[in-house]
Amino acid sequence: MMSALRWLGSFLQDQVLGMKWLHELVGMGLEKIGLDPNSMLGGSIHFFVYDVIKIFVLLSVLIFSISYIQSFFPPERTRRILGRFRGLVANSLAALLGTVTPFCSCSSIPLFIGFTGAGLPLGVTFSFLISSPLVDLGSLLLLTSIFGGPVAVAYVVVGLILAILGGSLIEKMHLENYIEKFVLEMPFADREVAIPTQTERLHYAKEQMVSTVKKVYLYIFIGVGIGAFIHNVIPESFIQSVLGSENAFSVVIASLVGIPMYADIFGTIPIAEALYAKGVGLGTILAFMMSVTALSLPSLIMLRKVVKPKLLVYFLLIVTIGIILIGYLFNAIEPMFS
Repeated sequence: MMSALRWLGSFLQDQVLGMKWLHELVGMGLEKIGLDPNSMLGGSIHFFVYDVIKIFVLLSVLIFSISYIQSFFPPERTRRILGRFRGLVANSLAALLGTVTPFCSCSSIPLFIGFTGAGLPLGVTFSFLISSPLVDLGSLLLLTSIFGGPVAVAYVVVGLILAILGGSLIEKMHLENYIEKFVLEMPFADREVAIPTQTERLHYAKEQMVSTVKKVYLYIFIGVGIGAFIHNVIPESFIQSVLGSENAFSVVIASLVGIPMYADIFGTIPIAEALYAKGVGLGTILAFMMSVTALSLPSLIMLRKVVKPKLLVYFLLIVTIGIILIGYLFNAIEPMFS
């Protein structure tokens, strides 16, 4: 029984999520046209074609599935659920609900504005804002396809912990006066929400899938292109000197490098895959992914429009320090996942 379960788990990770069959198929296709998949050019093309197809297939299936789940949690219902609780329970629920909402930080900010304007506690809305782009079911499955189930689950758990603790800390600091006035003065109507039919849920999921693919396809191409370049062109010795375990500041560097970038989890996956193949520490890679998805420069610019500089700085410091600590923790415990 146990051997059958292990086989099933391995099959799901390798062939369903990891699509090793696709990896071999692309390799055979390149050989048919006279390209060596082990050469620099052939390896780069192989990485690009395989990852693009794999990510778009997984992306489409995941977004459709997650959007269907999300149809049960429209903003009004989410606000009502969160409004029933206070304290750590409310922060925890906000972080969990963030896993079935928008897939990038810029998309999360309008919901953050709505929740804040509706009178939800500031810490609760920040737990949601941190969790929403950082942790979702898509990240769980995509990370499983590369790093395995234990690493993916651990990433989701620490991401939720960061969202809960970060929001709780902001709540304790009583920074409500640092929300821009127009947010607090926004008219709010607590209207009843019609329950969609099964057909409407499926239609919504399809629309969200198409819309999300249109929004992120360019970042996926860019991310896969960067990943192919790292994987096949940049020498491993250089990567190791900057981001390897010998550099005590590798996690800090990865965290700070990620902030100016703008991508979602789907755009960072191929870069993470290439860095992992070059021997970069797991914690360093996860710190980079977290900073890109949770602290991208465009999202910080958008957030500045609704919060005052002092609150923005506190948010940035809390999340950055949390990401760095998580990175060092994962580098320390990485042998446990091997």
